[in-house]
Amino acid sequence: PPPPPSVQHSGIGGAAAGKKNRTWKNLKQILAAERVLPWQLSEASYCNIDAPPSFKPAKKYSDISGLPANYTDPQTKLRFSSTDEFSYIRMLPTDAVTGYLALRKASCIVP
Repeated sequence: PPPPPSVQHSGIGGAAAGKKNRTWKNLKQILAAERVLPWQLSEASYCNIDAPPSFKPAKKYSDISGLPANYTDPQTKLRFSSTDEFSYIRMLPTDAVTGYLALRKASCIVP
């Protein structure tokens, strides 16, 4: 016997079981939807980029090549990732070392 008319079919099983109706939203629609939500100002969202600081330490990159740096020259305080970069750093004149540190906005400037 067929189900009574008051019973709604849930759509589970059958031909429509594998299909999901997903609508994609662009950034403008997401921002408009977030403005309507009752969020506090302290929570991070697309409109608010003030997020809490990360628990992970900041990554350090080589001042010469830009690769991830595991080492720091104790004399010049420049970061490097290989022995070739270390030998290049040791041959640099003082004004070039100062320029690299200024690019990184390092507080300790080598005299």
